[in-house]
Amino acid sequence: MKLKDKVAIVTGGASGFGRAICETYAREGASVLVADINGQGAREVAKEIGSKAAHLAVDVSKKKEVDGMVAEAVKTFGGLDVMVNNAGFTHKNQPMLDVTEEEFDRIFAVNVKAIYLAALACVPEMVKRGGGVIINTASTAGLRPRPGLTWYNGSKGAAITLSKSMAAELGPKKIRVCAICPVIGETGMLELFMGTKDTPENRARFLATIPLGRFSKPADIANAALFLASPESSMITGVALEVDGGRCV
Repeated sequence: MKLKDKVAIVTGGASGFGRAICETYAREGASVLVADINGQGAREVAKEIGSKAAHLAVDVSKKKEVDGMVAEAVKTFGGLDVMVNNAGFTHKNQPMLDVTEEEFDRIFAVNVKAIYLAALACVPEMVKRGGGVIINTASTAGLRPRPGLTWYNGSKGAAITLSKSMAAELGPKKIRVCAICPVIGETGMLELFMGTKDTPENRARFLATIPLGRFSKPADIANAALFLASPESSMITGVALEVDGGRCV
């Protein structure tokens, strides 16, 4: 098992990419705190995983709740080795001037501020363990931005830059930091990213931009997150790993 005796927190763990990461980590030997603003969803995922998981309702944009999240992982499992900042928020694909200030603020609170808050809480705990791994779910939108998701694109660009800078600064503490950049995926946010109904015709328009001809699936992202958290990637830090079927080529 690649993560035997490791302790991980996965935000946005109740569904989509986050759920798949939780399930994969537990299968590979990790104890996992399933964290999500949807507390009931987090509870259900943890229950399905079994004794290797705990759950917590968390708003990742609130310092008090993020501090409590890390404290809960340490209390329940004895420490923290892997922090996956996966929770995300987006506006609907639309002209940038149509996005409300409230939507903009929430996007940057969940997609960017949460990384800062998690670092404040988890880095000291990782130092106690002699190192650790922080994985930030970014997006191909932060590498090859397109019209319609401008403010979301910017938040993911920030996540990529933060990951690289964190990697440089935390390397001497033996803490690796990487970003994962999925292409549009088969999750509950699909229609928001497309900005239109999920129909075969609309899917075809987006699939035409992906050389491998399919959307990303939760398992694709979970496998990348497993690799980046495992000893197999012990010399890898500061990367923005494209899991995109060639979208960024």
